[in-house]
Amino acid sequence: MAFEYEAAFSRNIGWLTAPEQALLQGKRVAIAGLGGVGGAHLLTLARLGIGAFNIADFDHFEVHNFNRQSCAFVSTLGQPKTQVAARMAQDINPTADVRVFGDGVSAANIDAFLDGVDVYVDGLDFFALEARRLVFAACRERGIPAVTAAPLGMGVSLLYFDPKGMSFERYFRLEGCSEQEQYVRFIAGLSPVMLQRGYLVAPQAVDFAARKVPSTPMACDLCAGVTGTEVLKLLLKRGPTRAAPWAMQFDAYRQKLSFTWRPGGNAHPMQRLLMRMIRPRLQGR
Repeated sequence: MAFEYEAAFSRNIGWLTAPEQALLQGKRVAIAGLGGVGGAHLLTLARLGIGAFNIADFDHFEVHNFNRQSCAFVSTLGQPKTQVAARMAQDINPTADVRVFGDGVSAANIDAFLDGVDVYVDGLDFFALEARRLVFAACRERGIPAVTAAPLGMGVSLLYFDPKGMSFERYFRLEGCSEQEQYVRFIAGLSPVMLQRGYLVAPQAVDFAARKVPSTPMACDLCAGVTGTEVLKLLLKRGPTRAAPWAMQFDAYRQKLSFTWRPGGNAHPMQRLLMRMIRPRLQGR
């Protein structure tokens, strides 16, 4: 059976109009990082009918990826994440233009990575703060909306950075901080209310020295759902969005939804208090 774009994405119609679906076919989304959340973002947006992607990751699939990464299978072990993810996206939509950046994203290729991009979606590893700061700064310079969703416990935290609003750097305030302090500030900014905190049953699994933190497939799928919806609203200019210093966190385990507004980002008094609580836990005290 021959592939037809309109037929493949016809079940989107109703929540989208046919002209809106056609508009999505002409949009390009960049995704850096194709692990737990990045791969799920790509496949969700491909099924939404987005017509073009720039994807970046330098890693290969390993067995420990199986619990949460949507492109990780026995059949893809040892294969580059970008190649596998591109193949799967084009298996959904053979007409999609997928540009692959197999060395990850860096200062050397950031211009090409963001070329022609309408929205950037963050899928970088939690610990990749240098690369993340690079990409968010470049998006702001180019006027590109940027979205990040963190898989926290069995929930999700969503932040949207409007290029004309509060910047990533002003919100998180990482400049001049040690690596450990950057982790503290990143956690606090992602999760101002820490809904996931109460049900971590094996704290020893959080090992910042080894750069390992636990993650669940439910959280990654929730990230893809809320991010896909935010991307749709941004691309179609339909419906309200709340940019940083607003943040949204939903925790399915606790069945709670929280919206926070932190003027000044991590300089806000409540954030400073939260960081005081986080620091000793990261240091194992």
